[in-house]
Amino acid sequence: MMPDVDYKLLDKLIQIAKTNYPRVQMYGHKLTAAEINVKRMRLAWFEVLSFNYLYSPNNSTTIVNPNLLNGYQIGVNLNLGNLLQKGPTVKMAREEMYVAQNDYSEYLLTLQALVKQRYFLYVQTLTMVRVRTKSTTDAETSLKDAKYKYEKGEVTLQEYNTVVTFMANQVSAKIDAEGAFLGAKAGLEELLGKTLEEIN
Repeated sequence: MMPDVDYKLLDKLIQIAKTNYPRVQMYGHKLTAAEINVKRMRLAWFEVLSFNYLYSPNNSTTIVNPNLLNGYQIGVNLNLGNLLQKGPTVKMAREEMYVAQNDYSEYLLTLQALVKQRYFLYVQTLTMVRVRTKSTTDAETSLKDAKYKYEKGEVTLQEYNTVVTFMANQVSAKIDAEGAFLGAKAGLEELLGKTLEEIN
């Protein structure tokens, strides 16, 4: 099995999985959203200040309208409650961004390990298919030889049946190996987002 392991191909498969697997993209979007939230919270410092103005065009003061100030009036309001909350809010947004970064990094490592495990299982099952195919071919040759010898009367029926049973076991083992190979291939392709034939 070891000669069949291609580490260059494995690295390529890991990069493809990091590009195509939807959960990696989801964690990337969460990280982007957390970074945007930090920027938004930093700009929210300006929310504590509010500016307003008033224009009073009358130039005369009367008992009904006792405005002493006429013309443009400008006011500035400072909300102390919001001012005291902004520091912790920005810090919390920054911490959420760090959590998103760590989640993203952790998932990349997890995905890398998953791709390696499934690739090694794929290579293992491919090797088993080759071994079982060779064993089945050898069993077919033995069966033909035993049948020829049985027809000539050189072997007993019991010896012939033993070879037939061996052949059936080899075919069954080959079918099991092929099924395991197809399952391992499908598991690896799930992480890649494309078939192995498209990659090679």
